[in-house]
Amino acid sequence: MENVFVTQHEIYPHIFQSLKVGNVEVRNRIFVPAHTTNYGEDNLPSQRHLAYHRARAAGGAGLIIFEGIRVHKSSLGRQQGVNGYQPEAIPRFRDIAKAVQGEGGRLFGQILHLGRHIDGNFARMASWSASSIPWTATAPAPHPMTIGEIRMVVDAHADVATNLLEAGLDGIELQLAHGHLLQQFLSPAANKREDEYGGPLENRLRFALETAIAVRGVVGSDRTMGIRISADEFMQDGLELADMCDVVVRLASAVQIDFVNITHSAYHGSYTVSTQIADMAFQNEQFRFLTDAISDALDNVSQKPIIMSVCRFNTVDLAEDMLSRGKADMIGMARAHVADPALVNKARDNQAHETLPCIGCNQGCADMLAQSLAISCLVNPRAGKEEEWPTPAVAKIDTKRPVLVVGAGPAGMEAAGIAAERGFPTTLADSNAVLGGTLSWLAKMPLRQEFLNLSDRQKLRLNQHKVCLDLERTILAETLQEYQDGHVIWAGGARAQSQTLLDGGETLTLEASLADPEALGDRVVLVDHLGTWSVASVAEYLADLGKKVWIVVPTGVVGWKISIYSSFALKHRLKSKNIQILAGHSLETYNNGLATFDDLSIEGETRSFHVDSVIAPVAGVPNTPPEIASKGSLFNVGDSVSARTALEAVFEGHETALFLDP
Repeated sequence: MENVFVTQHEIYPHIFQSLKVGNVEVRNRIFVPAHTTNYGEDNLPSQRHLAYHRARAAGGAGLIIFEGIRVHKSSLGRQQGVNGYQPEAIPRFRDIAKAVQGEGGRLFGQILHLGRHIDGNFARMASWSASSIPWTATAPAPHPMTIGEIRMVVDAHADVATNLLEAGLDGIELQLAHGHLLQQFLSPAANKREDEYGGPLENRLRFALETAIAVRGVVGSDRTMGIRISADEFMQDGLELADMCDVVVRLASAVQIDFVNITHSAYHGSYTVSTQIADMAFQNEQFRFLTDAISDALDNVSQKPIIMSVCRFNTVDLAEDMLSRGKADMIGMARAHVADPALVNKARDNQAHETLPCIGCNQGCADMLAQSLAISCLVNPRAGKEEEWPTPAVAKIDTKRPVLVVGAGPAGMEAAGIAAERGFPTTLADSNAVLGGTLSWLAKMPLRQEFLNLSDRQKLRLNQHKVCLDLERTILAETLQEYQDGHVIWAGGARAQSQTLLDGGETLTLEASLADPEALGDRVVLVDHLGTWSVASVAEYLADLGKKVWIVVPTGVVGWKISIYSSFALKHRLKSKNIQILAGHSLETYNNGLATFDDLSIEGETRSFHVDSVIAPVAGVPNTPPEIASKGSLFNVGDSVSARTALEAVFEGHETALFLDP
């Protein structure tokens, strides 16, 4: 497929301007930043990588930067991590480059060493860093690198860059960001050395500068090389914006830098890591000032690099707005491309409203990364399955076989929309008058409202494909029997439950508490039995209403199922809202306004205080489908199988409808 260059676009005039990045011409101003997928196999790129990136190139992305490519054995970390130093990697990268370029896109490779972030157990060796400072409290102390090891890693970067260019990639990105090895040497928080690589900025910059010079040496002046930087580490004693303005000017003055890709934060066991893949609680414009400052600093360089900006650009409108301000030349949209590979083409074709929206939930992407699992996407279950489910759009079929979907929550709406899109005559029934199921409650909660973008997109699909809505309807077994020649997808959800107390005291479900927050009174206790976003989100909401809130956590950690990519920011907000955490306690009794809690660490120790209400949700009871005798098929999906999250619900609804027998 040839490049598609748009001369002028009436809605997105800046996005669809072509651009030269070094010697590489890209068709538009949207790029897919390097982001870990965990799709690697035996530390090599895979066919899954190829299908994933080809889909995003076919969807219109001007440039794709392949995820961090390890330059040395000491940086592998896990078998899904991709290396570029083994000869076997070259033909695999060549195939991926051809696939992306064949769809009109361009492919750069990001080269890096993770430093202290690797799991040393995988390679059976210590991690390496500037100093013997762990990145988080639970990590082992890294090995302070010797001068010889530094030189070895400098050469390794150059060797991998050579391999990637031999494979046909269009350019190289040197990773100086996110707290990885080169940033560890740069940062005064991680570098306590007393040799020529430690101390003043000039020394701390030496490793990165030597590496950039070595890589430029093999790339040559006529091919493209740039850097990715964290403009602020957002951590105590770390690199600040003023430091990084100085760093980029020094680097760009000393070596040819064709582009600067501006991100922020560091992998560190503190608040900063939760800003790196900022979730829906962060404002979209919150990090733009970083790009503005770095761009202004580089105005003083004789040959100003192309400026790339990333983070929380989850719509093309936000990207267009940033470009229109003149501080950035390209906008990176990583999670937005996970959610919808075709978002650029949809914008080009004036169909941006049909984009599957990134809602910043981090459940399918960042949370999977934290578990060393392949990334997915809550709103797009096909992410990472492009080879397994290869059709670019849902395949149409010719069938009159009816489909009844029972339950209009996220699972049911997804199932009904996909079934109808495939061509099935589809009815969606629910006992409520509104669509959305449990997600409807989020309309009350400002920090979680991007979830409603998922519901809105599902509703659009239902309307586009003429799904018949049968609301305020209780579906009985007799109704299901009417579909004996069709399919029934049961998405009946789960019945909300709360903790039962031995003294007969009443606790509330989340749903009951949200139905009438004013009736809760001024002093509210929540018990986190679930470990998901649900309890913490309601606690924040109630605190924002001005209530005094406690969270009781028997396990010791609020929202223990939430990954570090969000949990540190959550804890920061809970503290700022004066929400008191009773860790290692359990709720024992609640009578006449007096709540009593058992200290799980001390036998017989309790504490009591008066509150106005207690919210103590436990896992819901699935509303399982009725038993019916049918020649048709009945599928059970979502919380009616087991009470979980929207991630599982949407996936099961999508997959079930995608493979219905016509």
